[in-house]
Amino acid sequence: MKTIYLFCNQGMSTSMLVKKVQAAAAAMQYDVTIAAWPLSEVDVKGAEADMILLGPQVRYAVKKIAAQFPDKKVDAVDMRAYGLMDGKSVVEMAKKALGD
Repeated sequence: MKTIYLFCNQGMSTSMLVKKVQAAAAAMQYDVTIAAWPLSEVDVKGAEADMILLGPQVRYAVKKIAAQFPDKKVDAVDMRAYGLMDGKSVVEMAKKALGD
């Protein structure tokens, strides 16, 4: 089972996306734990994740967080997928990045 954490300013808008990602993962029979957190929690929660995804509004932090967690996959959610709350696209992106 993989763990994917999504981070945004407050963790609220990504909470909506998490529900869509969970539904898409279940439909794809992809065993994953996914949760949303405010960016202020990345120092603690990032260590628990296999993949760290950032909302488009905090994508500026990708390089910093990737340097902080060199053993983790770190990326920003595509703005289009985020705006459409396209959980399937996010799952497909995560699976590809994680080699699943």
